[in-house]
Amino acid sequence: MSERPYVLLSCAMSVDGYIDDASPERLRLSSPADFDRVDAVRAGCDAILVGAGTVRADDPRLLIRSPARRERRAERGLPPDLTKVTLTWSGDVDPDARFFTTGESPKLVYTASARADALAGRLAGRAEVIGAGDPPELERVLADLAGRGVRRLMVEGGGAVHTAFLTAGLADELQLVVAPFFVGDPAAPRFAHSGVFPQRPDRPMRLEEVTRIGDLVLLRYLTAGRRV
Repeated sequence: MSERPYVLLSCAMSVDGYIDDASPERLRLSSPADFDRVDAVRAGCDAILVGAGTVRADDPRLLIRSPARRERRAERGLPPDLTKVTLTWSGDVDPDARFFTTGESPKLVYTASARADALAGRLAGRAEVIGAGDPPELERVLADLAGRGVRRLMVEGGGAVHTAFLTAGLADELQLVVAPFFVGDPAAPRFAHSGVFPQRPDRPMRLEEVTRIGDLVLLRYLTAGRRV
């Protein structure tokens, strides 16, 4: 088995790179057709990861929605849903969030090693809590996931998590869906925060696919040096 899973970052954003606006309501950037595409991508992965900020803000289920895709996974000897993974530096997660209360597959929480025992007590068996260093290290998270049989990991955000994977050089593929409008608000969250990224202009990623989805466009990039 590889020393770490293949890591796919998935994100919908505005033309100017924002993943939401600054209003209290969630900005809808995708479409039903793209939601179905994302569901198909999920069905081809072993685990799905979001940051604790996304769990708090969006309360996602992170389940495979299509009954047919769930059935096909079962026919291949796979669980109908993905292993759910979150990262929390602070330990601030709600045990009643849908991340923990929906789906039958394992739920994993990676946190600072010093916080792991206390967080495990708060979650009361709803997830396995793993200390990943002080502060938590993505390399340790990925190595642990590989040891659990995760070969393909889908990362759905948010911006801080995407930035962490990108700056560490641990993203193998980016699937970016661009919505046909601008946000233009510096207070709104962006796909990637400021950082030192390994994909510089002299070492660009490879554009593998461009797909029109109604008025949206999917850009699929591969980074250098990793297998598909």
